[in-house]
Amino acid sequence: MNEEKKLVLALPKGRILKEVMPILDSAGIVVEKDFDNIDSRALRFTTSDPNLDIIRVRPFDVATFVAFGAADFGICGNDVSMEFDYPELYSPLDLGVGKCRLVVAAPEALIVADNPSQWSHVRVATKYPNLTQNHFSQRGVQAECIKLNGAIELAPMLGLCRRIVDLVSTGETLKSNGLVEIETITDVSSRLVVNRASLKTCARTLGSWIEKFRLVVKVDSDAA
Repeated sequence: MNEEKKLVLALPKGRILKEVMPILDSAGIVVEKDFDNIDSRALRFTTSDPNLDIIRVRPFDVATFVAFGAADFGICGNDVSMEFDYPELYSPLDLGVGKCRLVVAAPEALIVADNPSQWSHVRVATKYPNLTQNHFSQRGVQAECIKLNGAIELAPMLGLCRRIVDLVSTGETLKSNGLVEIETITDVSSRLVVNRASLKTCARTLGSWIEKFRLVVKVDSDAA
């Protein structure tokens, strides 16, 4: 087995990265200085471990990089891993950060006269067509999904659809756009995901990193 391979850890850009950085620090991973420079166009970074590099990609791309072996392990929300459902992904650990929820929402005026139990067909704007269709199909509802990658709250306002499925943390974005939560599809948090093939070929080193992350999460949980 090739235990000398340099491992690649995929991390998500944006808000979640700020919550992940303390976990990396506690796990003993120090990233090169330029990593914190938001203006940097670099995507791959060295770390204090000569056998570990980090790539910084869009949150939705973390699962893909890991599933196809471009990265050996990574951190992404379970919303992403559930949406793509890659069989190559192994998710051994909930890191307990990036907590939010995936919800169905609609304009407040629609809610007053709406009865979700009577839905037979819905048109929904979302970044998560697979999760959305699975959710509604379990209720016997046909979901027509309009795929959007951003500004999803605008869809009902501009007549694209009447309902959306999106991530919600505080609910302020929904509220400011006149939308109200109808139901929660799933709770979301950031998970450690691992490429199954890499786990076989680099069992000792990858297993060691998994245990380091597990210990950090346990310590944080005990301290809470």
